[in-house]
Amino acid sequence: MKKILINNPSSIATMNDELDEWSGGHILIEGDKIVSIGKQPYNGNFDEVIDATGMVVLPGFINTHHHLFQSLTRNIPRMQDEELFPWLINHYEVWRGVNDEAIFTSAKTGLLEMMFSGVSTSSDHLYLFPSKCNNELIDIEIKAAQKLGIRFQPTRGSMSLSKKDGGLPPDDVVQTEEEIMKDSLRLIEKYHDSKDGAMIRISLAPCSPFSVTSELMKQTAKLAKEKNLMFHTHLAETFDEENFCIEKFGDRPAAYLDSLGWISGNAWVAHAVHLSDEEIAKMGACGMGISHCPSSNMRLGSGIARIKEMLKAGVAVSLAVDGSASNDSSNMLSEIRQAMMLSRLREPEFWLTAREVLRIATRGGAAALGRDDIGELSVGKQADIALFSLKSLEYAGSLSDPLAALVFTQRMRPVDHLIINGNIRIKNGKTDIDLKKLIEDHNRISAELIERAQQNTGIDFLKAE
Repeated sequence: MKKILINNPSSIATMNDELDEWSGGHILIEGDKIVSIGKQPYNGNFDEVIDATGMVVLPGFINTHHHLFQSLTRNIPRMQDEELFPWLINHYEVWRGVNDEAIFTSAKTGLLEMMFSGVSTSSDHLYLFPSKCNNELIDIEIKAAQKLGIRFQPTRGSMSLSKKDGGLPPDDVVQTEEEIMKDSLRLIEKYHDSKDGAMIRISLAPCSPFSVTSELMKQTAKLAKEKNLMFHTHLAETFDEENFCIEKFGDRPAAYLDSLGWISGNAWVAHAVHLSDEEIAKMGACGMGISHCPSSNMRLGSGIARIKEMLKAGVAVSLAVDGSASNDSSNMLSEIRQAMMLSRLREPEFWLTAREVLRIATRGGAAALGRDDIGELSVGKQADIALFSLKSLEYAGSLSDPLAALVFTQRMRPVDHLIINGNIRIKNGKTDIDLKKLIEDHNRISAELIERAQQNTGIDFLKAE
């Protein structure tokens, strides 16, 4: 098996239990695993060397919540200044036009954008299955991830509650519960790999309490627990959601979720902005995970999640860029910075440090996705490693703490090297993917979606309200 030596970094942050950091030394990769790491130079044999002088070396980042198809609908003028519910209702009119090409192209775009910011593992929450589409949209996303070589944990999303039944989505993008459960089983049997080092794992993910029935939520949790899968949904993102749940179900979102068997160590939820002390304690007691989405929460005016309290309670806090129509970027390093900065709009005792947000983006992500084989640099762990050079203008004057420099400063260039499963996927900031064609295809599909939606609805989506 091929041996790759990472030599003499300016800073290694292992994210192991001891949070070891040091300067110099080495990491040796053999096959898909780290086989040696230490503060001393490596004197054995190797096939390829990466000179990491002047670089910070970290575990690859782990993104735990995304909607990759939304990269096709970034910053549409009509939706630029809307809160969640009207933002969703308007976007559904555009999203209902997606097809196989749109899903494949947007998945490649969103995943590659994250890889350029140091992401080695990503989840995705695809819940939109237009009736005119091929039902196997998750398969298409998986093909895009396999082409890029990124570790991928897609969630089989679902919506079963359309407008006519009191939900938000149009009738032609929801499915019956029978269709959803049948396809969930198909995907599990075809793709799910529970072994350490798995490149593909499947999770299950009803979209939200306002787009699925209570019965589907229960069935999903039951199936996931039977198959030992992780399961996922949106939770407590906005006050609109809270009011919807109180009016429709007679309880707050987290209490409603609890009644359905969802407060579990097998589950993680996105956002979790509006939680009480009691709800946080209950989630922490079982080790439940959350995906903190600071940019999306700011973009939609949703609020500031109580991350420090969750960490203290034992919640598996992870980080996520969310969909690229509520963040308008898939830059994980930027998201890490936003998480630290947003926390500092609260009282100082709730501030997050640079090292805390980096740990959330690595070990926290692994825990939220139910994995212990990724997220740290230790012997025996998967060789998912991001290397960032600090030899550029934006880092001038910041080298008193190279690791924190990655968070406090705004990086203006891609990751220098990204290794996933022992393979160098980005080298010297470059990929072998034809970016010019990908961008052209992506922009064409985006324009077609918006034009079709305008023709079908008579709404001018290119004009801000």
